[in-house]
Amino acid sequence: MGRLAQYSAWVAALAGRRVAVVGDVVLDEYVYGRPERLSREAAIPVLEFERRRCIPGGAANPAANIAALGSMATLVAQVGADTAGAELHAALTERAVDTSALLVDAARPTTTKTRILAAVQLTVAQQVARIDRIERQPPLPSVEAQALAVLSELVPQVDAVLCSDYRIGWLTPSLIEHIRTLCVAHGTLLTVDSQGRFEPYAGAAFLKCNLAEASAWLGQPLSSTAQVEAGLRRIRDQLKLAAVVITRGGAGFSLLDASGMHHVPALPVAEVFDATGAGDTFVAVATLALAAGLPALTAARLANAASALVVRRIGVATVAPNELVAALEQYNV
Repeated sequence: MGRLAQYSAWVAALAGRRVAVVGDVVLDEYVYGRPERLSREAAIPVLEFERRRCIPGGAANPAANIAALGSMATLVAQVGADTAGAELHAALTERAVDTSALLVDAARPTTTKTRILAAVQLTVAQQVARIDRIERQPPLPSVEAQALAVLSELVPQVDAVLCSDYRIGWLTPSLIEHIRTLCVAHGTLLTVDSQGRFEPYAGAAFLKCNLAEASAWLGQPLSSTAQVEAGLRRIRDQLKLAAVVITRGGAGFSLLDASGMHHVPALPVAEVFDATGAGDTFVAVATLALAAGLPALTAARLANAASALVVRRIGVATVAPNELVAALEQYNV
């Protein structure tokens, strides 16, 4: 099989899967303004409003990436009974994400991250401020009970469960334990992207973290390759993981699985506009590849290429199948 045919086959294998994405969802709001003058009230620019756009963020972003690659993502999460929740629901529906398990908790607001951007050029904007509206309390018992019931029905029907843990409160210990038990009982792939909270996900098939998260959990620096390798072994052995990957920014990623230790460099990107959401894209693509039966190293290489595409865009973004094939061929992954 030729190189292009191989890449096309890999990307085609990412379609037709069904994944339950469980995690903290966010409405990412971007407000763009044109800088007109300096304010008389403070040393800040006055921006004249130009436009506003809303994008699914947090756990909603890997769900959108999964759908963009031709698979079904069912999002098990909660939103508030507010305008932001309705906007997030609409944005997900527009992106073909299954929102049937998107539960509403009227007692809390939808997590919203509002970014204020100054339009410097036609295609370039500089972020000048961000306002987060976050309620970190766990869900109401009644809402959590709904999620447990939904997962009991859903997990036996899916190829994988992806836990996207932003540590905002949705993934409670009981919810995580329920997911783990169901995945073991039904032989369902469990992948994890958790912002530094690893212990509850012991036994997962694949855990992805970045360098800072791994360093904080280990309580030690990871400034050399030898330290990264020792850290990977410790994470894998303590948590009994099948595979663990540490993304290292400009240094690429390091992976430890049953086949051994692997270090893969970052793909060359002429200009990084926004790294927001690159980790979400990475774990989404890796999950689909693993669900398709591809080896962990191949899955991570595909994920690495997809992440290199989204950092070229402002805001969280998704990758289309043809774009991913072209990137794989361009970089000779």
